[in-house]
Amino acid sequence: MALVLTLALVPAAQVAPTPPPVQGSPPAGRTPGPAPGLHGPGRCVATDVPGSRPGSGPPVPVRPLDAVHALATGAGQRIAVIDTGVSPHQRLAGRLRGGGDFLEGTDGLDDCDGHGTAVAGLLAAAPDPADGFVGVAPGAEVLSIRQSSALFTVPGPGGARRPAGDTDTLAEAIVLAVRQGATVVNISEAACLPADRAAVAGRSLQAALRFAVEADVVVVAAAGNIGTGGCTGEDVEEVSLPGWYGPDVLTVAAAEPDGTAARFSVPGPWVDLAAPGTGLRSLAVGRGLTSPDVQGTSFATPWVAGVAALLRERFPRLTAREVADRILATARRPAGPDPAVGHGVLDPVAALTAEPLRLPADPPVERPTAALPGARPAATGTPMGAPAALAVVVLLGAVVLAARRLRISPRRSPAGRPHR
Repeated sequence: MALVLTLALVPAAQVAPTPPPVQGSPPAGRTPGPAPGLHGPGRCVATDVPGSRPGSGPPVPVRPLDAVHALATGAGQRIAVIDTGVSPHQRLAGRLRGGGDFLEGTDGLDDCDGHGTAVAGLLAAAPDPADGFVGVAPGAEVLSIRQSSALFTVPGPGGARRPAGDTDTLAEAIVLAVRQGATVVNISEAACLPADRAAVAGRSLQAALRFAVEADVVVVAAAGNIGTGGCTGEDVEEVSLPGWYGPDVLTVAAAEPDGTAARFSVPGPWVDLAAPGTGLRSLAVGRGLTSPDVQGTSFATPWVAGVAALLRERFPRLTAREVADRILATARRPAGPDPAVGHGVLDPVAALTAEPLRLPADPPVERPTAALPGARPAATGTPMGAPAALAVVVLLGAVVLAARRLRISPRRSPAGRPHR
């Protein structure tokens, strides 16, 4: 009997199981090819992030990025977007590179879901005075690695089909990004599952994250969205991946404009900080912009990844861990440890202008831990080491990562139609 797992509520408990030590070597970072038995929609057609309409809505209010762009634009940095692919767009012209495709074996520059293109736009879209929208790091290069999609399936256990993409291909994509020169990796994906199973299911992912950090690459990932099913949020042994593997990854929650956590943002002691995650607008596939209602931790994540690219340009001697520390040290802090926003809300200006020797010295948000329980037997017919499934859910802007052995069904847009 297969277990179903989707991105959902992670408990806001102050006690979390401790992840195991990194075991084994990272994946080889093979050249991706077509997934065996892949079923999909055929030719990709123009698609939008669900709930948005390209070209609709008023001009985008300019967030306080002018001050940081006077200091850095991300020039010379390569940000890997491991996602549903990134489609060519005039606002990314000359700075978009194909890094590979674990679905169809292409160059990674097709996006049937619209999710990866929206993420890339928030990261690096060039400015346009006509609409006021600009990415956080408009001088950076985007490396698109297509690794997941809600519209493609592969054979699963027992003849059932599962979404294409899994934790193993995510791990391979991270290694591939590092070997293609990425200085920052954006992972707008998340999953939750019991800690004892995560300890086995996430081994290759954990090793890949460590490989990236040791190669001096900043890795940023989404905390996940509440309400997508799968996780109950009632078990203190439940954890979120990749966030559970801190400090090798910066885990980002979604914040409202007033700095409070968005109601859908998954809390947990692995959350490092929050960034704008509601009322956003970004690039639509092939043309224009989405409407200004895009929301989710998937779209908060590129704010942090973009600032990491700005810091790497402005302070080239900082290591990946030092970049992450600076981002956390300059966040606008809550009154105390907060599993919903971690160290606080991203402050791009402070991150780029604080004196290196005068960063706040207060201790980071505590991550109390409990001993990892002994592994329980897997459900009948669900071996602990079987392949993992990864699917995209953009109801609230999340890409959903189903952990190894556990599969999920593709989700539909709020309008009830498949993402096209």
